[in-house]
Amino acid sequence: MKWQTKILTVVALAIAVIVVLSRKGGNCCSTSCSSDSTTCPDGSSVTSQPVSASQPAPAGKPAGPLPRLVDLGADRCIPCKRMAPVLEQLREEYAGRLEVEFHDVWKNPAVGKNYGIRMIPTQIFISAAGEELYRHEGYISKEDILGWWREFGVTFEP
Repeated sequence: MKWQTKILTVVALAIAVIVVLSRKGGNCCSTSCSSDSTTCPDGSSVTSQPVSASQPAPAGKPAGPLPRLVDLGADRCIPCKRMAPVLEQLREEYAGRLEVEFHDVWKNPAVGKNYGIRMIPTQIFISAAGEELYRHEGYISKEDILGWWREFGVTFEP
């Protein structure tokens, strides 16, 4: 087989893998839909360092660092719109124990670049110490989000 044919075969396989993985992540919007597309290193590694968020800060005292869920999306992206009520529920139910952030990367592409996202929505789980624990691309349910936090040893019991 000629080297040109080998290269074309490898490129075709790479494209097929990308298509399969993007569909597996669940109906996601690519950041290339925005005017400023980004690429990133693989951020899918998982560390299982336990983090404790079980005790909310007493009323009237400033809270220490909290675990954070950062959602990067866009308010016009359909899967991102599906994430909005999930994020709001988490924000309300776990106030003082979990920070939930949403960043619209179509309105502010620099945020997407800073986090090195490939597609939206992307959720990034960050420990109270500021360490990235995991990132997920696509829609994710509230139950799955809480399951990941349990996996990292974070509990949100009152």
